[in-house]
Formats: sequence, structure tokens, C-alpha cells
Amino acid sequence: MNYDVDIKSTVNLKSVITVSLLSIAYLLLSCWVVGYKSDQVVLIIIFNTLFYLSSITRKFILGFSVFIVYWIIFDYMKAIPNYTFNRVHIADIYHLEKKLFGIRFNGNIITPNEYWRANGTTTLDIIGGIFYLCWIPVPLTFAAFLFFKNRKDFLSFALTFFLVNLLGFVIYYLFPTAPPWYVYEHGFVFNASTPGNTGGLAKFDAYFNISIFKSIYAKGSNVFAAMPSLHSAYPIIVMYYGLKNRLGRINIALAIVMVGIWLTAIYTSHHYILDVMAGILCAIIGISIFNVLFNKVSFLNRLLTNYSAYIQ
Repeated sequence: MNYDVDIKSTVNLKSVITVSLLSIAYLLLSCWVVGYKSDQVVLIIIFNTLFYLSSITRKFILGFSVFIVYWIIFDYMKAIPNYTFNRVHIADIYHLEKKLFGIRFNGNIITPNEYWRANGTTTLDIIGGIFYLCWIPVPLTFAAFLFFKNRKDFLSFALTFFLVNLLGFVIYYLFPTAPPWYVYEHGFVFNASTPGNTGGLAKFDAYFNISIFKSIYAKGSNVFAAMPSLHSAYPIIVMYYGLKNRLGRINIALAIVMVGIWLTAIYTSHHYILDVMAGILCAIIGISIFNVLFNKVSFLNRLLTNYSAYIQ
């Protein structure tokens, strides 16, 4: 009989103190930075429950901490809006989109967003809404799949996701950009107090008499963060690791979701084609930087290997 005990399967006093202090510190800091929200408590409850529930759930939540850090940074961006750093691009990005991708309609040149606003259908509203609902569940479900399949690939995926988001956040502050729906609602005049908007996704909510997209966009960190479209970047990261793991027919489904999200971003006036292209480029650059750093830099490679071994 084997009496060996995996020290990672037990929780010691040091772990309890560390997790408790981090939980309290997070709640206090969040209240100070962005104010109290019930989401913060829910996050702490989920983390603590999984940490103490069992060995496998503890390893799972410690691995997923990369996504938790991303969410916290995204949430804290509300405290320092990007429009306080640089001028918001509204008219110039609109006119560039029209110049590059304009469509002649009823004797005028309009943007693709304006064309689809005038020519949308209920069928496209529903299909687009379904695709856009995938941008959160698909990456997280894929991450969970990788966690149980290959812990090192899971961490690589999570860290790539984190890196791509950081690149996107930097661009948000360097180049604040209004989404297409903003021009339709407010013209080219900057209004810092503009709340989040569901854009064309409101039709999906209205058709099913729900408020799922309304609730999602009410929690957005910044209206003026349309470029790059990180919604368009996430599916590429999933697709890359899907191809890397040779998932066969699953990759076909991932490719359909990827293209569907890109087209829906434009159809619903949440992003210009330029935003989508910037998101695609951001994902490619982020993946490339990760591969260089964690494959070529021995320290980072060892860190990745050691952490993946820790959550095995």
C-alpha cells in the first residue's frame, strides 16, 4: 500500500493565510479603485471554493489565475479611462473606413456598418448574436479542455491570451477609438460620459425578450476602445492552439466561430473592418512574441515548465 502524500493535495496554514490575505486585499483595493460590485465577491467565492474543495480544483483555479488577473486589470481600467490620455478618434477612423471599404448604396458611399444597419435581417440578427455569445465561453471552454489534456499547452494558451490582451490595452490608451454605433448615436462629437451600448446586438435581445447583451455591455470598461477588436483576436488564439493540438473536425467548428465573430462585429456596428484587422494583427503579434519569449528565453521557459508541473 502506498502511503505517499502529494503535498499539493493538502492545504497548509501558509496557503490559508496567503489566500485569505489576497482575497481581502483584492476586495479592499477594488472598492478603492472602482467601487464595490457584487462581481468582486462572486469572484472571491469562486476562487476560494475551488481552492479548498479538492486537489484537482485547486490546481485548476491556480492555473486559471492567469485569466483572473486579466479580468481584474480589465475591470480596473474603468478607474483611468483611455480618453484622458489621448484624443479619441471618431471622424478620422470613420472616414478612413469609408475610403477603404465604402459601399455605394442609394447614390451615396457608406461604411459596411451603415450598409448592414440598413439591410439587416432577423435571421442575421439571431445568427450574429449566437456567434457573439461565443467570444467568452469558447476561449474559456477551450482552456478547460487544454487543462485536462496538456497542462503546459494550457498555460501557454492562457499566457498568450493574457499577452494579446495587454497589447490590446496598450493600443486602447495610445489610440482611443469610438465604435461605429457611436457615430450613429452621437455623430463626431466626443462625449466622455457615453455609456456602453449593445449596438446591433439589441435586436437579438429584443427578439428573445432578454437583456443578455445589455447586461454585458453595461459592464464594459471603456466605450472608446474599439481598436483593436479583441473579440476578433481571441478566436485566432483558440484556432492557433487548436491547430497545434491537431483537433481535426473541432478546428473546423472553431474556424466557423472565428469568421462568424469577425463578421458579426461589423454587422452589429461594434467594430469597423479596420478594428477587426487590427485585432487579427494583435493576435498574430501576441502569439509570435509569446513563442519567442517562452521558447528562446531560458528563464521564461523554465518558469512555464515549473508552473505547469506544479499544477499537474
